[in-house]
Amino acid sequence: QVQLVESGGGLVQAGGSLILSCAASGLTFSTYVMGWFRQAPGKQREFVAAISRSGGSTYYADSVKGRFAISRDNIKNMVYLRMNTLSPEDTAVYYCAADRGVLNTASHAYAYWGQGTQVTVSS
Repeated sequence: QVQLVESGGGLVQAGGSLILSCAASGLTFSTYVMGWFRQAPGKQREFVAAISRSGGSTYYADSVKGRFAISRDNIKNMVYLRMNTLSPEDTAVYYCAADRGVLNTASHAYAYWGQGTQVTVSS
């Protein structure tokens, strides 16, 4: 049974930083592209970042480029999202997801999802 468990969310002031973690189990982690998505209240889920199987390639939404960094550890079966210079617009539930295909920004391409972790940025 595949499980993705996010952690690291919380309340932070604008300009602050957080590191989200996602622990994966029940899958051959190194064969999956991993992504982070987020969903703010009243909005659709949106792509944030993705990382290739080896970690050698990454892709970011324009809204987070230069502020967020995705990384992975294929030994520990973990994927991370370092978030810097946070703003209230980053407030959302953040989800990690796993994809057997290529690097993809489309949520429907991802087969497995975590339950999410709340990030709240106060102004």
